Amino acid sequence: MKMLSIEQELQSNAYPGRGIIIGRSKDGKTAITAYFIMGRSENSRNRIFVEDGEGIRTQAFDPDRLTDPSLIIYAPVRVLGNKTIVTNGDQTDTIYENMDKQLTFEQSLRLREFEPDGPNYTPRISGILHIENGSYNYAMSILKSNNGSPKGCSRYTFAYENPAAGEGHLIHTYMCDGEPLPSFEGCA
Repeated sequence: MKMLSIEQELQSNAYPGRGIIIGRSKDGKTAITAYFIMGRSENSRNRIFVEDGEGIRTQAFDPDRLTDPSLIIYAPVRVLGNKTIVTNGDQTDTIYENMDKQLTFEQSLRLREFEPDGPNYTPRISGILHIENGSYNYAMSILKSNNGSPKGCSRYTFAYENPAAGEGHLIHTYMCDGEPLPSFEGCA
């Protein structure tokens, strides 16, 4: 498979939305993850990241301008033992709570689907990093509407074992800007 440049992929997309990158450092010694947010509405642009224990959460930059916290205030990063969970919404808590009860990443995500923000039906993207006994693997998932229809949820999970040094994967919510916003389709 041809390796793509994450930098070029993002520069060529006017609106990727929210995104997750997971991989391994160039020297092969460190697991890497990054999460980014963008927003078109005033409410979506009114959020910042703050540290919260071993994780990160979003909060309103200006609480007086916050109109609907339901899809913009959440913990995108939480740590559960030797696992780091990264998502674009409150499914972080669903994954954390259910994995703490011995369910898997995929089983936990079966309880969720895309966001209820029609006509976009924003995909829920999630990732999990697992480091144990010198071994490293990760998985990424996208839950999205069935070609823009809210009547079905398409579920995709990609698992990566022992990633090569300097390699990573990107998943984001939208292919580009538009009305409605087209869901991410590839290059993960």
